[in-house]
Parts: sequence; C-alpha cells; structure tokens
Amino acid sequence: MALSMVFVRRSLCLSKGAVASISQFSTHKSSTNLKDVLANKIPQHLKKVAEFRKAHGSTVLQNITVDMIYGGMRTMKAMVTETSVLDPEEGIRFRGYSIPECQKLLPKAPGGEEPLPEGIWWLLCTGEIPNENQTTAISKQWAAQADLPEHVEKMVRNFPPKVHPMAQFVAAIAALSSESKFAVAYHHGVPKNTYWEYAFDDSMGLLAKLPTLAAMIYRNLYREGTSIGAIDPNKDWSGNFATMLGYDNPVFAELMRLYLTIHSDHEGGNVSAHTSHLVGSALSDPYLSFSASMAGLAGPLHGLANQEVLIFLSKIAKDLGKHYTEKDLSDWVWKHLKSGQVVPGYGHAVLRKTDPRYVCQREFALKHLPNDEMFRLVSALYKITPDILLKQGKAKNPWPNVDAHSGVLLQHFGLSEMAFYTVLFGVSRAMGCLSQLKSKCFARFSRFSTSE
Repeated sequence: MALSMVFVRRSLCLSKGAVASISQFSTHKSSTNLKDVLANKIPQHLKKVAEFRKAHGSTVLQNITVDMIYGGMRTMKAMVTETSVLDPEEGIRFRGYSIPECQKLLPKAPGGEEPLPEGIWWLLCTGEIPNENQTTAISKQWAAQADLPEHVEKMVRNFPPKVHPMAQFVAAIAALSSESKFAVAYHHGVPKNTYWEYAFDDSMGLLAKLPTLAAMIYRNLYREGTSIGAIDPNKDWSGNFATMLGYDNPVFAELMRLYLTIHSDHEGGNVSAHTSHLVGSALSDPYLSFSASMAGLAGPLHGLANQEVLIFLSKIAKDLGKHYTEKDLSDWVWKHLKSGQVVPGYGHAVLRKTDPRYVCQREFALKHLPNDEMFRLVSALYKITPDILLKQGKAKNPWPNVDAHSGVLLQHFGLSEMAFYTVLFGVSRAMGCLSQLKSKCFARFSRFSTSE
C-alpha cells in the first residue's frame, strides 16, 4: 500500500494528559521553527502508532449495520483523527483543549484579546500550546509566502462575475499545484520517510496564500477589482487578511482572528476533511487535496448554514419589524415550525448543549456590537427557541450551533456578500484539513450492492 504524506505526530490525542505525555520527548520546546519541532516528533509518533497497531490491530471497534452504510456511514468509526474531538457536553476540543481554554492560552495579537489562528495551527500540528515567539514566526513565514504566482493572479482576474466565488476558489487552489514541492520531490523519487517534509512545505505555502487568494476573489467580485495592496510583514495572518479585504477596523481584525480559529477544525468525518484525506491518500499534493475538499465545502449541506440563518433572520425582521415582543417572536417561530420548516442554526448531530463556538461569538457581540439590531434578534431567539424546540419534541439538541451567529457578526462590519462566506470558512478550515494529512494507507473501501 502506498503511504500518503506523513505529516502529523502521534496517536490518540484525546486529552491534555496525552499532550503532556508527548511533550516530554520534545527537545524543541523553545524552537520557533515548526518544521524542526515536527521533525523531532514524527519518529516518536510513528513508533507509537506501530506499537499501538501491534497491540490492538485485531481489536473490533464496532458492529456495522446496513443502515450505517446506506446512511452515509453516520456513526461509523472508520478513521483516525488526532487534531480534534467533538465532546457532546463540552463541544470541540482541539488537541484536548476546549474553546474557552484555547481563548485563554493561545497567544494574542498586541493589544488584542482573541487567539491568533497561527496558534491553533501550531497546536493542531504539535499538540502543544505555542508561545508568542512561535506564533510570530508563523506569522512572518506566512507573510513572506503570501504572494500568488502570476498565472494564478491572471486566472482569478479573468474569471467572469457569474463564476461563484467558491468555484473560483477551488479552481485557483488547484492551479497553485504548480508550486508544489511535494509533487517535484515525489517525481524525483525521494524516500518515503521524507514525504512529510515536502507536504509540510506545501501546506505552509498554501496557508500563506489563501487569504491573498480569497481577498482577490472578493475584491474582483464585489469591489470593482480594486487592489488588495501589499502584505505587511509585521502583521499577523488575520490582520493582513482583514486589510486585504478592505477593512481597517481593528475590531474586524479581532473578529477574523476569532472566526478563523474556531472554524479551523471539526474532526475528520465531515465532507471537506474526509475529502482531503481521501485525495491525499493517493499522494496528490496538498494543493490538489485541499482544492477537492473545498469542492465538498461548496455543497449546500456543508458550507451554507450561516447563510441560511441570515435568510431566516431577514424573514423574521421583515415580518415583525424592529419592535416586537417575546410573544410575537414565539408565535412566529411556532408558525414557522408548524409549516414543516426548521429553525436553521439550532441543533447538532453530536452536541447536547449550546455550542461553545456560538458562546464565544455571542460574547464578542455583547462586547463590540450590543445594540446591533440583528444581534438583538439572535439574542431574542436564543432566549425562546430552545424551549420551543423541546416542546415540539423533535430536536435531540435544541441549542444553537456555530452557524447561528457568525453571519450576523460579518454583516455588522459590512461584509454582507453571503456567497463569499463559504470562502471565508474555507480559509479557516484549511488549517484542520492540512494538519490532518498524515500517515494513511491508500483508501480502498470494500463494497456491496443491494442485489447481492
């Protein structure tokens, strides 16, 4: 079986205790070079995986039913994901750390309060909370590699306006494969145990370029093709992204840091993450693997949830106006449900309480836009909707998820072009997808047919 990129570190990162047990082996705790840190961790990771498989390789994890297969493999334990775990009570944990813990522990921008995405990238890759110098090193490396090659710039500028921003995003990322160090190294027959080095270089280069690409698509479609300007080598990833989009408001830059961090990863079974695994398992380079994953994210069942919430909120605002009572809103929601529709942004397949990603966005709004009319509507829904859904009796989880809030925050600062929101989501999710490109056999699923 062909091995894909050996990119990440160790098995079974399910708790901070596991993180701590690995950290003792590292001789690069103070190194600001992420590649050096991974070079130290990867041999230990491979050894632990080999030992784990030797001890438990024949262990049966679960029985598989026909309904699981026809239901899209729902609840089937069929892959290893080390970067994040979704806890029904605490929400997503990145390498064992909850959202509140990440907000507290990850480095911030000077004068800022939200975690830097550079920090979550380091955490996803290593299992360790980085220090300020380590995140600064990532910021500078991404800024240095942020420029797009000329042929990709030309490609983006020549897209007609009718091409959806996600279609542009997918195509341009695939075109960036021309920059792949992994593809060149594989062509020259480098040893398999060095694949991860070139895959890592590609991943860093892609992450550096994604904000530039996204901002160029945004300005071409919605800002008459105005220039994104030059990258500031002294700014962090989110700060540069905000400026390239055309927003100089430091609070918007803080929102970008929060948004890009909390949307970065969500286990490995979702469409975008699983697609990057599957395509990467064939030794496609990270550019091609991630391009494929973004085609999955573009699907309405995966990447359009926060847009559906905004449409829902707009309908309420149109019907009820600015002045409504709690009873008015409750009656509207009940009427909506009785018509056979759902309340978008509420419910989750795994979570059994309010999504911590919703909570941190709500806290951001309470601090920075408490009087925003749409935020007031979101808050009013938060107060009444869970009880309504419980009384209706259909929802296993009546609480809001991450998508119930993000669109309102973006709209407040003027980023109102909903078709672009999935591109923004994709920039963030790249960190999860690329950090999960790891030692994995070529995917060959067994199959059966109904006729059998």
